[in-house]
Amino acid sequence: MRPHTRRSGVAALVAAAVIVSAAPAPAQEIGSAPDGTSSVELGERMYREGINPDGKPMMATVQGDIPVEGTMFTCISCHLRSGLGSLEGTVITLPTNWGYLKRPLVGADMTVSDRERLPKELQQGEFRPAYDDKSLARAIRMGKDPNGRVFDLVMPRYALDKDEMSTLIGYLKQLSDEFSPGVTDTTLYFATVITDGVSEEDQRAMLAVLQAHVRDHNSQVRHEDERKRRGPFYKQEKWDPYRRWQLDVWRLHGAPETWSGQLDEYYEKQPVFALLGGISDGDWRPIHDYCERRQIPDLFPLTDYPVIAEGDWYTVYFSKGFYQEGEAAARYLRRADDALKTAPVVQIYRDTPRGNAFARGFRETRDLIGMPPPTDRILAGDEVLTATLLEEIVGETPGALLALWIDDSDLQALSALVEGPRPPAAILSATLLGESISAVPDGVRSFTLFTHPTAFPDDKVRTRLAIERWLKIREIPLTNYEIQANMYFVGWNLAGLVKMMRDEFYRDYFLDIMDMMRDQDYAVGVYERLSFGPGQRYASKGCYLTELGAGPEPSLEKKSGWVVH
Repeated sequence: MRPHTRRSGVAALVAAAVIVSAAPAPAQEIGSAPDGTSSVELGERMYREGINPDGKPMMATVQGDIPVEGTMFTCISCHLRSGLGSLEGTVITLPTNWGYLKRPLVGADMTVSDRERLPKELQQGEFRPAYDDKSLARAIRMGKDPNGRVFDLVMPRYALDKDEMSTLIGYLKQLSDEFSPGVTDTTLYFATVITDGVSEEDQRAMLAVLQAHVRDHNSQVRHEDERKRRGPFYKQEKWDPYRRWQLDVWRLHGAPETWSGQLDEYYEKQPVFALLGGISDGDWRPIHDYCERRQIPDLFPLTDYPVIAEGDWYTVYFSKGFYQEGEAAARYLRRADDALKTAPVVQIYRDTPRGNAFARGFRETRDLIGMPPPTDRILAGDEVLTATLLEEIVGETPGALLALWIDDSDLQALSALVEGPRPPAAILSATLLGESISAVPDGVRSFTLFTHPTAFPDDKVRTRLAIERWLKIREIPLTNYEIQANMYFVGWNLAGLVKMMRDEFYRDYFLDIMDMMRDQDYAVGVYERLSFGPGQRYASKGCYLTELGAGPEPSLEKKSGWVVH
C-alpha cells in the first residue's frame, strides 16, 4: 500500500469550476467525545450526514444568502464517500480527499527531469498551492481557495466554530489518503468465495468465467506493461494505472459462525481489493458482515439470500433474491383494481429460509406502503399442504387473496381451488415451481399470477447468443446459463470500473464509480436490466407478474410491467 502520488492534469484544468482542494499540515491528535466517540467518527458524521459533534445539524448558506441545514447539503452528496468528487450536469465537483488536498494543483504531474525537458513556454506553474489548516478552513467557511479564487455558489459555506472545523479537517486528512489494501505497483488482487453445499458443476461454471476474464485482462494484447514502463510522460496518466489481476479462491467450510475466522486467515495471507461473484446455497450474511467490517467491496455474489439492509455499503447484489418476489407481489396489489387492493390476504409458506424470505418481503412491503398485514399460515418444514388443508384455510377467511409461496411438492393441493370456493386471486412463484409450473391445474390458471424476477428469454436472444459465443471461443462448456451469464456481466463490468478508477485505487471510489453508472442491459443476460445509484445495493430492481397459458405445455405471459421496488 502506498500513498497516492498523482492526479489528472484534466482535473487541474477545471479547478476554477467548483470546489476545493488542500495542503500539508501537521497531523492532528485524534481525540474523542465525552461518550467515547472518536474525533474521526465525529468528523465522518459531519462529512456524511451534516451533523455537528453536538448532534445538531451543521448550518450553511448556498447561492450567497440562502440558509440551509447541513443535512440537506452533505459533503458526501457531491464529493462522494471517497472524497474523489463527481460530475452532475455542468457542476464539476473536485476531490476533497487528503491524497489530493495535501498537494499543489498543477497542470500535469511529472518527474523533475521530465518537466525540465519541456520548452519553457510549456512549463506550467501551480494553479493553486497546497492547503494548510487555515486556508482549508477559509475554503469551507468562505468558499475561497488559497489564491482567493471563489468557488461556485452551489458550494455551501459552512458556519463552523474552531473545534467543529478542526474535527472536520481531521477527518479529511485521513479520507482516501493511501491506496486501499490489495493493490501493488503491478497487481490488483481479487478473490471469490465458495461455501460448502454448492455443486461441483456450479462451482466450475462460476470459476471458469471469472478466470477467463482475468486471463483476458492479463493477456497483454496491447503490451500494457511495456507501455507503462517505457511510455512518454504525457501518456503516463493513461498507462501508469495498469495492473495485472490476480483472482484467489476462498473456500469456506463448516458452520457459518466460523466463516469470519476463515476469511481473516485468507485475508491476512493475501489482502484483496475486492471480492468478485462468489456462490452459496445458504445465507450470505456472514460474508456480507465480514465485508462491512473489513470495508471490502463484494460485487454480485450468487445467492438467493442476500442481506436486506439499505444502509450497508460494501456488498452489491444482483437482486434481493426471494425477498424481491414477495416485495413485487405486494407492490403489484397496491396498483391493482379495488377488488384485489382491498381484499384481505392470507399467505401460506413453509417455515424454511426460502419460505420466510418470500413471506418477509411480502409482509414488510405491505407495511411500508400502508396496506393491511397479511394473515400468515405457516407450514412446518415437513408439513404437507393437502387439498383438505388448503380448503380449510380458504374457508377460514372467505374472500381472501392467497399468496402461496409453495414449491412443486405442494401443487396437488391446488385441486381444492378448482371445485371449492375460489379466492379472488392467487399468487405463486415461478421460481419456486420451476419446470413443474405446467402442472398447475387448468382450473386455477385464470385467477392465478406468478412472480417472475428475470427477463423473458425471448427478450434476451441477442445477449444470450453473444454470451454463448464468448464461452465457446474460450472453450468453456455451457452448463448453467444463469450462473455463467451473471459472471460474464461481473467480468465485463469490472473491466469498466477499473478503467474509470484510473490511478485512484480506493475501495470507496471503486463503489462510488459503480453508483454513478447508467442503467445496464447490454451485457445483462439474466435480468431485464441492472440499475445503479448512490448507495443502491440491489441492481435488478423489478419483477414481472405473469399468467400461465392453457394446455399441457403452457407459456408464461406478462400480466404487468417491470414492477420496481
